[in-house]
Amino acid sequence: MSLPLFIEANELHAEITKPDILVVDLCSEQNYLAGHIPGAVHITPKSLMSGQTPAPGRLPTLEHLTQLMGSIGLSPGKHVVVYDDEGGGWAGRFIWTLDVLGHKHYSYLNGGIHAWRSAGLSESTEAPIPTHTQPSFELHTDVIAEIDDIMPNLGRDDFVIWDARSPAEYRGEKVLAKKGGHIPGAINCEWTSLMNPNQDLRLREDAKERLAAIGINKSQEIVTHCQSHHRSGFTYLVGKLFGFNIKAYPGSWSEWGNHPDTPVEQ
Repeated sequence: MSLPLFIEANELHAEITKPDILVVDLCSEQNYLAGHIPGAVHITPKSLMSGQTPAPGRLPTLEHLTQLMGSIGLSPGKHVVVYDDEGGGWAGRFIWTLDVLGHKHYSYLNGGIHAWRSAGLSESTEAPIPTHTQPSFELHTDVIAEIDDIMPNLGRDDFVIWDARSPAEYRGEKVLAKKGGHIPGAINCEWTSLMNPNQDLRLREDAKERLAAIGINKSQEIVTHCQSHHRSGFTYLVGKLFGFNIKAYPGSWSEWGNHPDTPVEQ
């Protein structure tokens, strides 16, 4: 099956009954129970993270992720379509997790549940019971950046840190770790600035041009992060869409800002 990385609500509606489609909902539990895409299985965003301080956004164990994917019925032949209720942060984190596990068949519902509802498409309040599978995965670390990958490359012209946090966090005015500020040389592009609030939080049509204007483009090696690799789930997803050479730093600022030996700019 060949579906685009960013799929629109009507496109998904035309494909949704096919047996090789697996729709995954990462909305809040309240939103899921109130109404979701028919057949969508729900998982909690926290299940994608280790939850361990000081860097709760790091990956959980491979065993945990394998059990999680088996519990929703993931198998090699499934094309996953994932959505959330916030414009793509958790959905992007899920797609990054699929990349880590080596599952390459996926799409993001552009605009998430808001776009589905705006299109007037049917919803369900019934939670499906997935047929459990027993997938086997290996970790693909080519999409993961760690401190030791970042530090030697700081200052390189073709290496960019994409900081998806708010400008206040980037400048060090809002401090959520021992140290405030940003990784030296990082470019700040807050994740929500690439969403169109007038079009159900879909990706802005001029997103690629906006990124190019601030110095983020296809010619670079890019590492994206936020505080816990939740917001940067969306920026990772956008990078994938534009064909960027992009990785995510799951430790993010909660690790960098609490580490005794990491440099910081304000």
